[in-house]
Amino acid sequence: MKPAHQPVLIVDFGSQVTQLIARRVREAGVYCEIHPFDKVEALVDAFQPAAIILSGGPASVLEADSPRIGTKLFELGVPLLAICYGEQLLCDVLGGKVEGGHAGEFGRAEVTIEKASPLFEGLADVGGLETVWMSHGDRVTAIPEGFEVIGTSTGAPFAAIANDARRIYGVQFHPEVIHTVSGARIYRNFLFNIAGLKGDWTMAAFKAESIARIREQVGKGRVICGLSGGVDSSVAAVLIHEAIGDQLTCVYVDTGLMRKGESEQVVSLFKNHYNIPLIHVDAADLFLDALEGVSDPETKRKTIGKLFIDVFDAESAKIEGAEFLAQGTLYPDVVESVSARGGPSAVIKSHHNVGGLPDYMKLKLVEPLRELFKDEVRALGVELGLHPDFVGRHPFPGPGLAIRIPGEITREKVAVLQQADAIYLDEIRKAGLYDKIWQAFAVLLPVKTVGVMGDARTYENVLALRAVTSTDGMTADFFEFPWDVLGKTATRIINEVRGVNRVVYDVTSKPPGTIEWE
Repeated sequence: MKPAHQPVLIVDFGSQVTQLIARRVREAGVYCEIHPFDKVEALVDAFQPAAIILSGGPASVLEADSPRIGTKLFELGVPLLAICYGEQLLCDVLGGKVEGGHAGEFGRAEVTIEKASPLFEGLADVGGLETVWMSHGDRVTAIPEGFEVIGTSTGAPFAAIANDARRIYGVQFHPEVIHTVSGARIYRNFLFNIAGLKGDWTMAAFKAESIARIREQVGKGRVICGLSGGVDSSVAAVLIHEAIGDQLTCVYVDTGLMRKGESEQVVSLFKNHYNIPLIHVDAADLFLDALEGVSDPETKRKTIGKLFIDVFDAESAKIEGAEFLAQGTLYPDVVESVSARGGPSAVIKSHHNVGGLPDYMKLKLVEPLRELFKDEVRALGVELGLHPDFVGRHPFPGPGLAIRIPGEITREKVAVLQQADAIYLDEIRKAGLYDKIWQAFAVLLPVKTVGVMGDARTYENVLALRAVTSTDGMTADFFEFPWDVLGKTATRIINEVRGVNRVVYDVTSKPPGTIEWE
């Protein structure tokens, strides 16, 4: 079905930053979707893109098995922007030339603006320099007929090319990464100056359209929502409830691995404030008994996932007439489950249930958020009037504290981590830092150290604190904590949490393409 808005088609050739292209387009208020290169020609007629963007990728067009497309997308007559590998493929397909064996460009570079172009409106004047981010080994050495050079760099004589008549453009650098200083402006120029799009992608419009879609899909049926207390499932539940009211029943499975006080908060908000039918299942003993003696993190995930489905299935069987299951699946989950070049997403996303349910669960999926990125989900939560404590809540993984306790899990370790984690978040909030941090949490390390507390020696656990900044969780950097806040937090934890005698702070960053933060 053709999207209601003017859609941009992003063709994925396996770049680790393809999702960042979508983020830049969405930030400009334009709807877009990412599709793998080998699927686009089959869907393009139904999708009817208003513009097309070709992503970068790790392959070389000179390789026999490199990802490729034919000429169809170039012949549609819609504006097209090709990025990095996309530019090289554009040249290769349309009669230009790409060569290997030249010095590559990786990292920051300077592009000289050679000619005025609608793609570069508002950037440096002709002859001026723009700081960009390069990542290519091969080099374009000849461009197709009808194209001209609008930008060069030391390692790329065709760093930017244009065919204004056909509204087709190519750049060898990555405008989507923050290191390309004017990258956002380049995308806006392409979307609005060149493609003439309206920029009508808003959360108000999405809310209204989603409510209509949910009502059409569900009809008079009953929906069950697995409520975790996180942002995604909370927003999904409130949205669906606004669409179909008491046809929705939420099931909250308390695994015993939640943050301190979180279960009480979830039950209070949804049962008392929103008056949404809610079943609260206290299954802590079941989960903790099953995890006894389990140390491998992936085995923990699978154990928790299987138990969760079993418990959820048992509860849903008690709900008469249940036909649908609501999930808080997000767009990055969807994209990674059908990535263009395969990769580790199946392992990384093993705690998500993207792509279906166990065969024995005879429920149809309702996934109202599957078009959204995490920050868009928060914006939708605001649009729905969801309580700020839930809209701004830091991401919390499905397996809960189980993966924040490396090694064997015990009830004692869970209690220690819950208390320490609560102190950490309390101090962050007191310092007014909570909303400046994407995600903060404590990890109880499988390490003990000798310490001296008062006049006695101790041999207790080491606790690690982690906090990162991000927009959507695809890339992240460590949060630069004020030392006084960090010191106060560590002192409180050591004084108030029995079983911890040392606190460390993790300053690891997350570059694009690495596994997600837990």
